[in-house]
Amino acid sequence: MEPNGAHEADYEDRPGLRIVLDGAVLSVTLDRPERRNALTDEMVYGLLSILECANQDERVRAILLDSAGDDFCTGFDLGRRSGAKERVGATQRRLPAHAHGLVSRVTTVQLPVVAAVRGYAAGVGLHVALAADFCVAADDARLWEPFVQRGFTPDSGGTWLLPRLVGVARAKRMLMLGEPIDGITAADWGLIHASVPAPDVTAQARGLAARLADGPTVTLGLVKNLVREGLADDFDSHLAREALSLELSSRSDDFKEGMAALAQKRAAEFTGR
Repeated sequence: MEPNGAHEADYEDRPGLRIVLDGAVLSVTLDRPERRNALTDEMVYGLLSILECANQDERVRAILLDSAGDDFCTGFDLGRRSGAKERVGATQRRLPAHAHGLVSRVTTVQLPVVAAVRGYAAGVGLHVALAADFCVAADDARLWEPFVQRGFTPDSGGTWLLPRLVGVARAKRMLMLGEPIDGITAADWGLIHASVPAPDVTAQARGLAARLADGPTVTLGLVKNLVREGLADDFDSHLAREALSLELSSRSDDFKEGMAALAQKRAAEFTGR
């Protein structure tokens, strides 16, 4: 990759993924509708690569995660895995660079991420959507944690994300009882940003991504980092982190534009610099 950012070629479609750079919004569409967009190894590694490219690309100011067909993502496609017996510890060794790495990267990429969810979002598919900064789901979407019903424990951050988003009792309801919830309930719980009628999901999510892409990109990335790190910081450490972020954001061109717009009583026109 070139030091000054990614080229258009970095956003060519990948197996199971359609990628379009539309202005400052990078749209990534899960495209295996025949398998309800269940993730494959190639899709996971492709998403990781795309997020890394976007994070270093000065053109990109927001990311939209969408899906083809009726469902957002029904988890990982275990049927694509080889039937060969793996050594003990294979799952533990693989996850940091696989599903765990993907969900972590969604939370750490220094760009706003918006997920558009219709139909089922289950397992790692749900966790990718919840790791996004904003999730817009269909009123009748089905958000589901199927792990315990299959006899194994959750992965890809589910037991970290859910208690922080909806509290312990509701997290246990989803994780231990395996009860799906619809988009309206998810929005009511504060699990997602909003629920809307299914035909409106992509338009609403795209509009939100465009709005974020017009914002002060450096500042938005710093705020995203502050919120994430604040979940583990003690108060004094976090105040120091806030002071550093304020120092950085106040040196940006967008800060200067924001102050000029305030003085001139007009809307700011941020450039993402």
